Amino acid sequence: MKALLSKLRFGSKVEEVPEIVHAESPTLQGADIAVAYFSSRAGGDFNDFRRASPTRFLFGLLDVAGKREANGGVLEAAKACFRSSAEQLFGAAELNESEAMVELSRRLNLEIMRAAGGVRSCPAFAGCYNEELGTVCYVNAGHTPGLLRDDSGLVELPATGLPLGLFSLAPTDARIVGLGPKGSLAVVSRGVVEAESKHAEFGLDGVKSVMQAGPSSAKDLSQNILQRVQDFMHTAPKHNDVTALTLTRGN
Repeated sequence: MKALLSKLRFGSKVEEVPEIVHAESPTLQGADIAVAYFSSRAGGDFNDFRRASPTRFLFGLLDVAGKREANGGVLEAAKACFRSSAEQLFGAAELNESEAMVELSRRLNLEIMRAAGGVRSCPAFAGCYNEELGTVCYVNAGHTPGLLRDDSGLVELPATGLPLGLFSLAPTDARIVGLGPKGSLAVVSRGVVEAESKHAEFGLDGVKSVMQAGPSSAKDLSQNILQRVQDFMHTAPKHNDVTALTLTRGN
C-alpha cells in the first residue's frame, strides 16, 4: 500500500509527518484481522496474511534487522517463502498444525539466511488461525510476546525459540491457544514497546492497557494501540517501524 504522508512546511523545509496506515483486511469466518502501522517505515517490519485452506488463515509479523533500503531483498525473499508455504503446508484438510508451523519457521529461517548471504537476525511471530475451532497455532521466534485477552484475563505468548536468521539449525516450538467467543490477540513490533517519553517506555503494559479496555474490532484495536503510542510520545513516532497486528472474534 502506498503510504500517505502529511507535510508541514517550515519556511523552505518540508517535514514528513507519519500517519497511521491500515493494510487491506481479508474476510474471516466469525472473526476479523487487521494490521496498522505508521507510514514512516524505515526498518525491517514485514507483515502478511494468507488464506491456506477453507478453514485456516496464516498471518505473520517479522522484523528483519537493518534499514529497509538495505534489506529489501531479504524482506521480499521472506514474503515469497511465507506465501508459497501457506498452501503447501496448511492446505490439507487433515494435518498437524504444530508440525506445519515448525516447518514454516525452518523454511523462513533458511530463506532469510540465503537472501542475506549469511546471518541476519529476524524476530518473528507467525500464527495459523483455525476458523472452525477458534484456535491459533503459533511460533514466536524471539519476537515481542503476543498478547491474548479473553473472559479469563490477559496472558502473554512468549518466545518459543530464537530469532530466525541466526543459525542454519534453529529449533523452535509451536503452541496452540484458544481464542474465546469475544477474545482478541495482539502482536506488536519492537517499535511499539520501545516507544519512549521522558525516559519511560510504552512497553507491553501500554498495549495491555488498550486491550483491557474491552472488546473491539480488529481494526479499532490496532488503531487504538498506535494512537495510544502517539499520545504517549506526544508526537508521531519516527524511532523505528511501529506496527500492530490484531485478531478478534465475535466483535
